[in-house]
Amino acid sequence: MEVIKIKGTDDTPTIILDKENGIFEISGRSLPEDVTTFYEPILNWLEDYQEEANDQTVFSFKLVYFNTASSKLILDILMKLEEMHENGKSVLIKWYFPEDDEDMEEAGEEYADIVDVPFEQVSYTL
Repeated sequence: MEVIKIKGTDDTPTIILDKENGIFEISGRSLPEDVTTFYEPILNWLEDYQEEANDQTVFSFKLVYFNTASSKLILDILMKLEEMHENGKSVLIKWYFPEDDEDMEEAGEEYADIVDVPFEQVSYTL
């Protein structure tokens, strides 16, 4: 599978989807002008990845900010991961948040309540 590497900007997150090296990560800020167009290749990649997923998938979210439009697409990504989990694949979601950012911590908790996937909250110091 082709590796997706998107370098983040002030408005878009850094994205790495690398099946061979087992790196699945979205980090930075997510407020793209056209959120659907931005996230479509990621959702398509995950759809393809499901067919031949690694034995273990650890997907890391290291976002410092995302807007409302992005929150829906993040949920779509989580739902794809939930599908893989339901199909017997080992999936772990790691939700990183700055230790003093209650909003990002709560966002992770809310997502963890919505999807039925092992979910780990990880706080860090900026």
